[in-house]
Amino acid sequence: MHKTNKSHSVMPQHIAVVMDGNGRWAKKRFLPRTAGHRAGVKATRMLVENCARYGVEALTIFAFSSENWNRPEKEVNSLMSLFITTLDSEVKKLNERNVRVRFIGDRSRFSSKLRDSITGAENLTEGNTGLNLNIAANYGGRWDIVNTCKKIALKVMSGEISADDITEDVFSNEINIDMLPDPDLLIRTGGESRISNFLIWHLAYTELYFSNVLWPDFDERELEKSLEWFSTRQRRFGKTSKQVQSGERKTG
Repeated sequence: MHKTNKSHSVMPQHIAVVMDGNGRWAKKRFLPRTAGHRAGVKATRMLVENCARYGVEALTIFAFSSENWNRPEKEVNSLMSLFITTLDSEVKKLNERNVRVRFIGDRSRFSSKLRDSITGAENLTEGNTGLNLNIAANYGGRWDIVNTCKKIALKVMSGEISADDITEDVFSNEINIDMLPDPDLLIRTGGESRISNFLIWHLAYTELYFSNVLWPDFDERELEKSLEWFSTRQRRFGKTSKQVQSGERKTG
């Protein structure tokens, strides 16, 4: 994990974020829900900029879940339009900041225009070596697991591997996001305390931070609070506290 000169002593390598509360933010202000989504773009920009500045290796944000298609058609259409315009306007800035952009999820339901924007963003930033920004769009954790099972099944059918070769490591290599480490910290805003079908496999040992702040109001101060909380956590991975403390002393 990265050290930082901020008040928190340890920086997570990989942060995952469920950006919840845009609609409620708008409702409190007697605005349409789409206004909340537009306001949330500013918070997302702040998050990306600060993670890049802190030297975080990866940031994975939940932009649109596979269940979000069940929302009113007008809101979905507005989200898709906002998705395209935001991506097209931000990708050059991300590229200048050495951020690599990748999308995870099922792209088949997106319009050809959005798919082109996604591909263009990935191609433009492919060679960047800074922050890995993973955008989960039309993504679901169960879909991810099933899709991975299909890929492994095809390898078994082709004789590339046998069923006995399938281990947790093999599965992780197939489902993992470009071989990045699993998230150290999950931040969910909006006052809900659930992961909502996000990165189910990857979050097995992730520290879960739930904030009551609605996403458009999540600013640098709130990010600092989540990182400070993370720095107080003792990550044991099945070991006892004594074992972890002993290991920390040995490694300095």
